[in-house]
Amino acid sequence: MTSESVVVILPLPVKVLQPNCTIGSFGGRMMKAAATKRYRRLAKEAVEAECIVTTPWEFAKVEAAFFHKDARRRDEDNATGALKAAYDGLVDAKLVPDDDYRHMRRGTPEFSVDKEFPRVELTITRILPPEA
Repeated sequence: MTSESVVVILPLPVKVLQPNCTIGSFGGRMMKAAATKRYRRLAKEAVEAECIVTTPWEFAKVEAAFFHKDARRRDEDNATGALKAAYDGLVDAKLVPDDDYRHMRRGTPEFSVDKEFPRVELTITRILPPEA
């Protein structure tokens, strides 16, 4: 059994995409909607740029590595939630049929420091069913 994987590099999600970010005004909701749409599009375009010919993958594992400018403590759940738009972008790019538990598993995010190039790297690995 072989599997294939791809690494997609995206900018760090903006604060408004984090689940802990409170949006109380109409303008704030519009700002979040625009940020979600942009991040989703960035993920879709990054996957499409990889020109993967074996899509759609029935099942995939996604591991996120965050690279921040500093070494502050980070909340794993908040970081994972901020990537919801990116996961939707993977579906938009037709890499996986859906971002539900049957088609996509998410690993625990990792955090590192890169002062020069903050980013998030999504390593998406195709999981093949066992051969009969």
